[in-house]
Amino acid sequence: MARKKKARSKNEDQASLPEPNLKRAFQLVMRLMAIPGKSGEELRVAEFVKHELLDAGAPESAIRADTAHRRTPIAGETGNLALRLPGTNRSPQRLFASHMDTVPICVGSKPKANGKKVRSADPKTGLGADDRAGVAVTLNTALEILENGLPHPPLTFCWFIQEETGLQGARLVKQSLLGKPGLAFNWDGGSPVKLTIGATGGYRLWIEIKGLASHAGGAPERGVSAIAIAALAIADLQRSGWHGLIQKRNKFGTSNVGFIHGGEATNVVTDRVVLKAEARSHDPIFRKRIYDEIQKAFKRAANGVKNVAGKKGSVKFDGRLDYESFKLSSDEPCVKAAEMAVRSIDREPEHAIANGGVDANWLTAHGIPTVTLGCGQQNQHMTSEALDIDDYHDACRIALRLATATEATHS
Repeated sequence: MARKKKARSKNEDQASLPEPNLKRAFQLVMRLMAIPGKSGEELRVAEFVKHELLDAGAPESAIRADTAHRRTPIAGETGNLALRLPGTNRSPQRLFASHMDTVPICVGSKPKANGKKVRSADPKTGLGADDRAGVAVTLNTALEILENGLPHPPLTFCWFIQEETGLQGARLVKQSLLGKPGLAFNWDGGSPVKLTIGATGGYRLWIEIKGLASHAGGAPERGVSAIAIAALAIADLQRSGWHGLIQKRNKFGTSNVGFIHGGEATNVVTDRVVLKAEARSHDPIFRKRIYDEIQKAFKRAANGVKNVAGKKGSVKFDGRLDYESFKLSSDEPCVKAAEMAVRSIDREPEHAIANGGVDANWLTAHGIPTVTLGCGQQNQHMTSEALDIDDYHDACRIALRLATATEATHS
């Protein structure tokens, strides 16, 4: 008679799970956060990642880049970077993603640890943990597998460009770079136990106002101020509740005028102003309503500003959908796998829906359902940005367990 296999204890199970080199992982994130690399200027980050992979023994043929940067709205230095590793078992392929760019406020970051947090020693800059911590988590995971020969399913690691300017790298990625993953995990901001299973959709809007120039001292009444039109339109949106956080009955969204440029001299009535704005909502129909209200406000303002001869300004709009909203089922395989990996380090997963876009918006739109996990980043896009070291270490643990597929047998 076959002997019954003795049940393993929880402690024995956890002892058998792979543990990343946390000292090396911390050094990686500190070095990465110090590299300047706002959207479109990610080349130095990509070179750093590639150098580390090659040093760890990755074949050069396994590292590839696409030319997405040649098709992005802003000029770029490099495309998306990927590492493909054939599996040592027959499990479904897994994708691990993060983005290399930071917002401009993080250029010049001087990462400095103080207790359990890392912040920029320069108070005028953000830290850049969004998303260099994600780059470090995915890179460290790849290095652990390469250096230690850990068993794993087929893996793709992808480091995207230009996430902060509309998820452009994920939107324009050459899909052969990714393969055909059955499970996908994106590493971005927040707590490592926060599983972002859905995110809002975003529409980006370009507005050009044309007025009529005149001498601001000698004949201001003959001019039509494009600046006045812009100011009236924005004030109208603010007063009517269509700018900032938008709540209309049971509908929710946001909008923002985030860029305005026009004029060269105070003694000239400005005849041209360019603005950039956005509208976001999880509801595509309500998002269009926000966009429509923005257009109406600028048209009203243009009709309301006239010179002494009755001439008015004009307004022109252009825009594009940056990313569509999505929501994964709680039964999606990537979500269940992420939950189990979080529980394997004695923490409890939490589902979240993001009001900002993540690369998972476009990955899911490409037919690759993707859950996003955080890496310990706090106060992203602010000079007070910080990285929680313990959370970052837990993100490294979770990622390695996902990459080695051990979470499939540990609940």
